Amino acid sequence: MDLSGIISISGRPGLYKVVAQGKNSIIVQSLIDNKRFPAYSTDRISALEDISIYTVDDDKPLKDILTDIFAKQEGKAAPSHKEDISILQDFLSDILPDYDEERVYPSDIKKLFQWYNLLLSSGNLKPEDAKASDKELNDDSTETYQSNGDSTNDDSTKTTSKASKAPAKKKPAASASAKASSGTQKKAPAQKKD
Repeated sequence: MDLSGIISISGRPGLYKVVAQGKNSIIVQSLIDNKRFPAYSTDRISALEDISIYTVDDDKPLKDILTDIFAKQEGKAAPSHKEDISILQDFLSDILPDYDEERVYPSDIKKLFQWYNLLLSSGNLKPEDAKASDKELNDDSTETYQSNGDSTNDDSTKTTSKASKAPAKKKPAASASAKASSGTQKKAPAQKKD
């Protein structure tokens, strides 16, 4: 999962994507309604790629947990964050059995499911394997198009280039001779005036 550029702003609902850098702020776009506004340094901003969940041993990055939810749900929506907290805790226990129940609050669990469903509905939640395969497909189709274009259009491109260059060469030559002849005619009357 690529969560770069996606942030959470304390006191504001939902998630935001950083779209530009302002003078004293960053311009963010809401993943809910696509509205843009500036976020300032006084706002408490958290990048999703820096967030992790407490476990008994170590912290587990949010990216990995979202990937696990995506795999368990087979790319479909997870339970709503408005569900009973016991349902959400059971779901999280299936994915992350060693999460620290004392330090991971119910509000954190609700936020996790809200963010997952929001990222999924906005199209920002794709596993890296899917993105890599999409990129490979695009690269393959581009290469095929280019190779077809190169092999079929080489002769026609060369012919067109030669044809377009030939008149271009003739026109400057013709216009140069026309200028020379018109320049001679102009000089003659000028010489008669003196």
